Amino acid sequence: MEASDDPEEPPLPLPLTRFQISEEFGFLLPDPLVGLGCASPSACHRRQTGKQRDRAASALRPLDGHGPGAAPADHQPPAALPRSAGFPWQMPQLSTQHLRGREELHLAHLVLSFITMGYVWQEGEEGTVQVLPRNLAVPFWEVSQALGLPPILSHADFVLANWRRKDPNGPLEIENLDTIITLPGGESLWGFILVTLLVEKAAVPGIKAITQALGAVVQGDEETLHRALQELAGAIEAMSKALRRMHDYVDPEVFYSVIRIFLSGWKDNPAMAHGLIYEGVSPEPMAFSGGSAAQSTVLHAFDELLGICHREDSAAFLRRMREYMPPAHRAFVEQIQGSVSLRQLVLSSGDARLRAAFNRCVLALVDFRSYHITIVTKYISAAAARAKARRAGPSAGAGPSAGKPPSALETKGTGGSHIFSFLKSIRDTTREGVISA
Repeated sequence: MEASDDPEEPPLPLPLTRFQISEEFGFLLPDPLVGLGCASPSACHRRQTGKQRDRAASALRPLDGHGPGAAPADHQPPAALPRSAGFPWQMPQLSTQHLRGREELHLAHLVLSFITMGYVWQEGEEGTVQVLPRNLAVPFWEVSQALGLPPILSHADFVLANWRRKDPNGPLEIENLDTIITLPGGESLWGFILVTLLVEKAAVPGIKAITQALGAVVQGDEETLHRALQELAGAIEAMSKALRRMHDYVDPEVFYSVIRIFLSGWKDNPAMAHGLIYEGVSPEPMAFSGGSAAQSTVLHAFDELLGICHREDSAAFLRRMREYMPPAHRAFVEQIQGSVSLRQLVLSSGDARLRAAFNRCVLALVDFRSYHITIVTKYISAAAARAKARRAGPSAGAGPSAGKPPSALETKGTGGSHIFSFLKSIRDTTREGVISA
């Protein structure tokens, strides 16, 4: 969209920077730090090049002020750190007092969340633990409190803060991208994270269109509103195109049998029905949902703008998933929810062109959610059926890394929802948002 030449153009009602949203990157953390103590992302990039670091504990050393920063990009996955070696019970007590700024806090949360998931799930769903050791639990809780995030791996860690450019001056394209820290899953995990990141990046014009659309509604400017809706529809269509790249980079068997368990939480999960005790934080177990696409702010924002009303059970789950978003992003969604009704303006305008642009947005969202169901069918439902058949065979192994697929969440998402009924419900209620002539 071309910039307006009108110097009197009114300010947008929702300035993105107020909600920690980037004009270039949207909800992604712009150029995340890859090492604590770096002056800039490019300095961290130079520091890490050519140096293999094989212990996740070394990444955490800067948290207590002992030793230089360490870039965690090439660490052995947390699941490779055996409990029998005393990790993390014999780790020094980490302090978070030396962390400065949102970027350092996000990097610390990213590293601590990956280590936690590796520690809990490294022996599969039959070898989980009941207690997260104090040396890990206390700093994880403190960093989480500072960020307003729960002490578990979420979409905000896994995708939004877990990326870097191989060439710091190169484009934001998958060939020039890498993750900062990883878990078991090899190239499929890399692809899963970065394709999801590209979906987030594709949404950026649509995020900016939200503010333009709401400004146009306030001003009664139907021409600007039409342009904003066209921009939003194009962004949602680009998100669907980006999602299709999942097939190019992610093996369904690796995703289901190796990766998925490390995204699982300890709420609504039969494998950890009683939750997890965070030693030094609470004597009672706590229950948190695992990472989920429902924690992405993008679709929540689009739903609120378009006035999509989901059924109560699905809506309740989505509201709970907002607790896993950075607070500023959650506030953005709530601000849209409390704004003037775009849908009502389109209904009352009687403008067929405006109605068509609005419906294009809704139908693009329906198509995106339908394709998400296709992805879930391939990577979870079909893969679960094959895994179930293998478990019944004579070659069943032990532990996810040995090829024994998890079974506790065969019909649930890692966030704890009944996955197909939930996805179909929100797809169908989105379709009901179409305005008929």
